[in-house]
Amino acid sequence: MSVLVVGSVNTDLTVRASRIPGPGETVLGGDTRTSPGGKGANGAVAAALAGALVSMVGAVGKDVFQDVALSGLKRAGVDLSGLLTLDAPTGLALITVSDAGENAITVASGANARLTPQHLPGSFGGFTHLLMQQELPPEITLEAAKRASAAGLMVLLNAAPSRNTSPELLRLTDHLLVNEHELAALAGDGEVEASARALLGRGPKAVTVTLGGEGSLTVTAGETAGETYRLPAHPVNAVDTTGAGDTFCGVLTARLCHGDTLEAALRWAGIAAALACTRPGAQDAMPTWEEVVRESER
Repeated sequence: MSVLVVGSVNTDLTVRASRIPGPGETVLGGDTRTSPGGKGANGAVAAALAGALVSMVGAVGKDVFQDVALSGLKRAGVDLSGLLTLDAPTGLALITVSDAGENAITVASGANARLTPQHLPGSFGGFTHLLMQQELPPEITLEAAKRASAAGLMVLLNAAPSRNTSPELLRLTDHLLVNEHELAALAGDGEVEASARALLGRGPKAVTVTLGGEGSLTVTAGETAGETYRLPAHPVNAVDTTGAGDTFCGVLTARLCHGDTLEAALRWAGIAAALACTRPGAQDAMPTWEEVVRESER
């Protein structure tokens, strides 16, 4: 039982400031912190820390940012045999974090944008779950979903960042994960549960909406209304929300891979995501499984 992650690998350049600047505005911040990131790599690290065997398909460039981008994956023990080094810059994320713990992120995709379906593994055998995001070109994400679905894997898609998600990709998705902004981009403005249920009609068997300080909402398909899970946020003092959503997705995938029920997996994911908000950074802030279990007993 193992997880395949097809996704982005970046180096994060983060600066803390009193607030996130508006258009045309300059805000003085603190020192720059360089750390590993990328939504794909973040999810892979979170899943590995939560106990899953994880393999990563992604790309970095031949430059000074490569070692930083791969450092978290290596520490977490992620299999990098599917990781490519391309003639392109390593992806960079430029992150501003406010004193309130909120963030604004601009991504320069670099090598991530050069990945094509030809870079996917020849066989998806040996994997039980596929976790993807939307930082790679749409054609590789769709092809990975096709191959995974044909091979019987559970396909989990974090539809972030918001971009045109094809109807075919939604039909191939078993579990769709979005925040409120991504939910609105896919389903339009409306009440959260109604919008999530509307997305069930487009293919996914489950839709989870992460709601920040309000926790998460999950709806599932069924012969009638299916199941609904509303989980409150685990209380913490947040200092940096960067990577919290990726932590949630990775831990959820890992725990489903371990055979946990959906409700239990959602609870573990919520605790882990909350803990990730208590430290700066993305992968550097992700908790170990021991920390998550200990926090659940607090």
